[in-house]
Order: sequence, then structure tokens, then C-alpha cells
Amino acid sequence: MKTPLQSLLVRGGSIRGGEVTVSGNKNAVLPMIAALLLTDEEVILHNVPDILDVRTMLDIAGTLGAEFTFERNTLRFRCPDVKTTSVTRELAARNRTSILFAAPLLARCGRAELYPPGGDVIGRRRLDGHFYGLNKLGAEMGADTQVYTFHAPRGLVGRELFLDEASVTATEQILIAAAAAKGRTTLYNAACEPHVRDLAELLNAMGARITGAGSNTVTVDGAEKLHGAEHTVTGDHIEAGSFLALAAATGTEITVRGTTLRHYWMLHRVWEKLGLKVELYNDRLFFRGGQEGRITPDFGGHIPQVSDGPWPQYPSDMMSCTIVAATQCRGTVMFFEKMFESRIYFVDRLISMGANAIVCDPHRVVITGRSQLHGTALSSPDIRAGMALVIAAFCAEGESRIDRADVIYRGYEHLPEKLRALGADVEEL
Repeated sequence: MKTPLQSLLVRGGSIRGGEVTVSGNKNAVLPMIAALLLTDEEVILHNVPDILDVRTMLDIAGTLGAEFTFERNTLRFRCPDVKTTSVTRELAARNRTSILFAAPLLARCGRAELYPPGGDVIGRRRLDGHFYGLNKLGAEMGADTQVYTFHAPRGLVGRELFLDEASVTATEQILIAAAAAKGRTTLYNAACEPHVRDLAELLNAMGARITGAGSNTVTVDGAEKLHGAEHTVTGDHIEAGSFLALAAATGTEITVRGTTLRHYWMLHRVWEKLGLKVELYNDRLFFRGGQEGRITPDFGGHIPQVSDGPWPQYPSDMMSCTIVAATQCRGTVMFFEKMFESRIYFVDRLISMGANAIVCDPHRVVITGRSQLHGTALSSPDIRAGMALVIAAFCAEGESRIDRADVIYRGYEHLPEKLRALGADVEEL
């Protein structure tokens, strides 16, 4: 894993194209690490990305009693005894998925104590679904809002639940808890994202019986005892989409390997709206070089809209990179970020680079291209906006300095090396 760095120096126009292989799905691995605490036997995970968020989850697991080795993207993990049921304030604040240790601690020990989780500042991110799910499965929660304490004096017991929003992490919390609960749990309005499905496949390999993962109704028959397993993490569809956005913004030819065909149907539709063609294959994506995007108006000549939403709608994590790609397409398009009220704020940095953008409100921005961007000094506000600014720097004239690069490394493994393999002139400061 890379040591956190302060800055990246990017020279525009240096991308030549080539091939890149995506790493394992960040958003699948993080809940998996929490789920590994459900058993005292060894679990082996392959294709684990060596990124800061993974290291944080392993740091937390280590303080709880886990023993592990992590080499060449293979994690060997075992937790014979849980030494403490408390996650410290400092560790909890490092990322969003620290909250997911509540379920395995309750399953193993009947209690858990966690502080509010950290993560990207992209708007309010509710935890109500977590508390609702754990409560319905038999956990009692303390009244203190500064530290979350849970007790399950009679153990976890399956039942029917209905989430008021299709929250990814709340769905994952419930799946982990239900895998070790007595009886059957049926979860309605569950999140359907690929990483949720991948977590369910790991839990099944460990002895749970989960059906319906990848749909909005999931049934879990809990196991009396979960056991060791071996599992390979699926490729990261957000990383793949980010490299496609890089290809689109710079007009270069890029092949992205390590992909799964069914994860890219909505991306394909959005790219068509921008007048760009992505070729989808079972294990790779291909973007032909030299394409000039031309945004297609909606029927009647109306300005088209790209909106995010729960899977299978367009992922919120793809909005920032797609906005940058749109600045290099001819025409006008509106982006409607429905899920987080602060994700659009990074567009101010694009405007400072020369983008023709109107920020309507915290959720909507209108992009008109094609804009010639110019290099400048920038700072990464969150993982996905940071990657978007890297893309913007490569299609800009001149040199850009991107500070807080360690934020980007929380989600992208070996990013400078992968960029250099595509011909990039990028320097780590």
C-alpha cells in the first residue's frame, strides 16, 4: 500500500491509451472484512485492493482480536477470540463502514460499542436503517447519541423487515446480522448493488443461506455456526467507469479488464446519451479512441438529464467523473445528483479550470461543452471528486497540482502506476 501523499502533479495531454485492469471492488471488500468476524475459522479473500480504507478496516479488526496476513491482494483472516467489543473513536472516524462491525460483534458476543463513523463529506448519510434493522433482529440500543451501544441479551432472531430507503450499508449490516441469527429473515426494499450481491455470496460460502441478493427482496436463513471459506472479490465497476471517463475526456483508446458484463448496462445507456460508444464484453470494456462526444437531446429537442439513484440506476459514485467527461462533449446536459447534497460542490473547481457549468443548486448542475480546460492548483474534496479532478487535469492544457491525494488513494489502488501504464505524465510529490 502507498504511503499517504500530499499531492499529484499532472501534465495535461499526456494520456496515450492502452490497457488497465481494475482492482477488487472497494465497496464489497469493506463489509466483507466486518463479516469475517462471524466465524473463528480461517477465511481467504482474493483480489482484495490494497487501499487505505481496506487497511483501516483491518486495523479495526486487529484491535478486536483478528489475526491476518495481507500480501499480493490475498487476505488470510482468522478471529479465534474477540478481545474487545468496542471500536475506538479514532478508528471509527476513519471511514464509513466502521459501523458494520456492530452486527458481527452482536452475533459473537451479544454486545457492541461504536462511535459515529467517518467517511467522505458529501452530505447527510443516515444511519437509521442500521439501527432499525439491528433492533428488529433483537438488539437493544442505548440512548446516547455520541456513542452507539448495542446489546442482544437473547441473541439475534430472524424476522421480516422493510427498509424505508434502499441503503447499501444498512442492507449489508442486516445481511451480516441475519446470517448468524436464528431462523429466517426476509428483507424488503433491499439495496441491489453488485457489492451487496458479492457480500451475500461470501456469506453463503461461510454457511449462510441467502437467496434473492441482487434484487430488492432478500431472504436469509441464518446458520447455527458459520465456518471458513475462500472467495474472490468481483472487479470494481466504479473504478472501471472512472477509467472510461478518462478515455472519454481525453479521446484516447482504453481497454478495461477484470469487469463483469451485467454491471455496465446503465453506464452504457448514459454514455450513449453523451454520444459516446463503449463496447461491452464478458470480461472487458473497450472505448475506441478518437471519439468526439455529442450530447443527444431528449425527444422534442429538450436538454437531457443524467440522474443517479439506487441500483440499477446510475451510481452516485460515477457522477463526478461523468460530469468531467461531459465538459469535453458538444452540447448541453443537466446532472441531477439526488442522493447526496454536497457531491456537486466540486464543480466550482472545474469552473476555475474553464468549464462552462452552471450550478443550479446543491443537487443540479448544467454542463455545456466542449470546454478547453487549463491546469491549475486543486484539492481533492472526496474520493470520487478527487478522481474526477485527476481526469480534468489530463484533458487540460498545462500542469495541475492536486493536493490531498491520500483521499483518492482511499478508493483507487496503485493509481499513479495504472495511469503511467496509459502513458500519463504524473508525478507524486
